Amino acid sequence: MNRYFNIQTAPDGSMTILLYGEIGDYGDVKSGNVVSELKAAENSGVRIDVRINSIGGDVYSGIAIFNALKGSSADIHIYIDGVAASMAAVLALCGKPVTMSKYARLMLHSVSGGCYGNKTELRRCIDEIQSLEDSLADMLASKLKTDKAQIKSSYFDDNDHWLTAGEAFALGLVDGIYDADPVPPDSTPEQIYSIFNNRLERPLNDNQMNLEELKKRPRFKDCADDAAAFKEIDDLEKAAEKVPALEQENTELKAKVKGFEDKVAADEAAERTSLLDAAENDGRINAQTRPTFENILKRDMAEGKAALAALTPKRKVMEDINHSTGNEGPWARRMKEIKDSLNK
Repeated sequence: MNRYFNIQTAPDGSMTILLYGEIGDYGDVKSGNVVSELKAAENSGVRIDVRINSIGGDVYSGIAIFNALKGSSADIHIYIDGVAASMAAVLALCGKPVTMSKYARLMLHSVSGGCYGNKTELRRCIDEIQSLEDSLADMLASKLKTDKAQIKSSYFDDNDHWLTAGEAFALGLVDGIYDADPVPPDSTPEQIYSIFNNRLERPLNDNQMNLEELKKRPRFKDCADDAAAFKEIDDLEKAAEKVPALEQENTELKAKVKGFEDKVAADEAAERTSLLDAAENDGRINAQTRPTFENILKRDMAEGKAALAALTPKRKVMEDINHSTGNEGPWARRMKEIKDSLNK
């Protein structure tokens, strides 16, 4: 999604803050971004133009922006380019000079919201909506030079009040009307909103950035001029060209490491099998104890070898019987004696 909130700096040093899109922490116009950029521009002492094309949004975020605009000591001028609806209309009427494009639309209406819960929770929700409407009415009263009861009666009656630039000017909601590129006749507010969004050039969006903003980034902070910034960009592009080759090399190295690890694992498995087979053959372990020593070998080969070596081999019966003290064992001698007695 393209980012609608932006700040532009003109050659004469004046700044433009663009409030294009939905207001709110999950929208395009985030109060934290707007307030911080406004403060930065305010400290520079330059004129600030605020341009609006917004369908409104979160009331609390809008109140934060309203207070920042109204309380700012900067020379602020507000322009309604396309649509200033709902909370965006309240922002536009913060007390700073405001003018509308001849094709723009302004809309005021009651606060909307919803909640889920029991009757007490629902009553709290209604109380909160009424409290917000009181606050918004107070905010608009000074601009319209009337009291909040009149504001609520005229605009917070649960209807949408869409006004053209001429109607808004006649009612004193805006201070003037300016020309703009025309829109098709009989365009709806939704169409006007889309048309002005599509016309917007975003010098600071996700794909573009002017050099002054670029120089604020840590990598470019020491660039003395535009030429140095462009050289830094060239270096980044050259580094980026190496990425595919490095990724391929990384893949090949991973494959080699994997092959080496597989071979080591296979060699260790073969050695464990050999050690266990030998221990089982000479009676140091049996089928029941073999898994225990196998686990020891897997955990620590040196420890497993030491454990097996500490066991005493158990000679098999026939090996003991056939053990010879010379060239002839006791069993063989006895069998020979029996055989000789039978032959007598």
